[in-house]
Amino acid sequence: MSTPRLALTLGDPAGIGPEIVLKTLADPHCPSSQITVVGSRRVLHDTYRRLRGICEMTGWGDRCQPLKDPDAINLIDIDTDPATPGEGTAATGDASFAYLQAAIQRTQAGEFDAIITSPIAKSLWHQAGHIYPGQTECLAQGANCDRFGMMFVGRSPHTGWTLRSLLATTHIPLQDVPQALTPELLTEKLDLLVESLQRDFGIGAPDIAIAGLNPHSGEAGDLGREEVERLQPWLEEERRQRPGIKLRGLTPPDTLWVNPGRAWFERADVPVSDAYLALYHDQGLIPVKLMAFDLAVNTTIGLPFIRTSPDHGTAFDIAGKGIASTTSTLAAIALAQDLALRRQRLNIH
Repeated sequence: MSTPRLALTLGDPAGIGPEIVLKTLADPHCPSSQITVVGSRRVLHDTYRRLRGICEMTGWGDRCQPLKDPDAINLIDIDTDPATPGEGTAATGDASFAYLQAAIQRTQAGEFDAIITSPIAKSLWHQAGHIYPGQTECLAQGANCDRFGMMFVGRSPHTGWTLRSLLATTHIPLQDVPQALTPELLTEKLDLLVESLQRDFGIGAPDIAIAGLNPHSGEAGDLGREEVERLQPWLEEERRQRPGIKLRGLTPPDTLWVNPGRAWFERADVPVSDAYLALYHDQGLIPVKLMAFDLAVNTTIGLPFIRTSPDHGTAFDIAGKGIASTTSTLAAIALAQDLALRRQRLNIH
């Protein structure tokens, strides 16, 4: 097997992405020789000088986290102007879009096995004229892929249990969720989830828990009709079509995450599923971020290549202060590497 080739985008240059990239590549646990940064050399140099200056002024000395010299980084240079930390603009949004586009094009051309994306600000993409709900949808379009899903993966440092949560719907208003949850969409997401569990994680006959939409999963129609009229009939048909897969649900949303929480914090032998299908953004992400904010990794399933991302945003409020954590980015790199190696073993392209 060959060493996986990983592309790491810089993210919005006004956010914490450039700082995290410099810190991550200097970390002894990071396979930096396998990683090519897609971003701006000028932005990296500006960030490097700024962070070193903070250490010198504050006298932090040995407590300052090491930084990778920008001149020692494998880099695809997309020349953009340095930015003022914390002051995102249409120009910084445009820069982050350019980095991602270059990474997609190079990966589609066969130069990389995986992309790790640093955080961007969707509102600044929109200001720059790039109208996408997020990086996930942009990646899917660039890969000519119309079947994709946003899954979050995290390994507990307390018990070793692995959490996997897929979102059926992502960046849409809450009022639009019920109508978006068509049988066709749900079947597509379930197909993607099963494929990913079997191919990427080696789980041949997965156990999947599926959330209800309304409180108490609708309470037999008293608290909402979506479950009895559409969701439960869909689930029964899926059970008939997938006899080798355990489909649990529709589980009331307020109890869906009780055992995963115990498995994450207390012990891994409580009854849990291999993956959880949440029906909308916050239903899946509030518990994930409560359990695994610095450890969860966003991975886009269904693409022809691997994509992972740290589970945090641009953090404009702390950009340029030298305090951003690399934990989630290191986890995103490790997952991308593991998935790429598994695909190589299975000869999947």
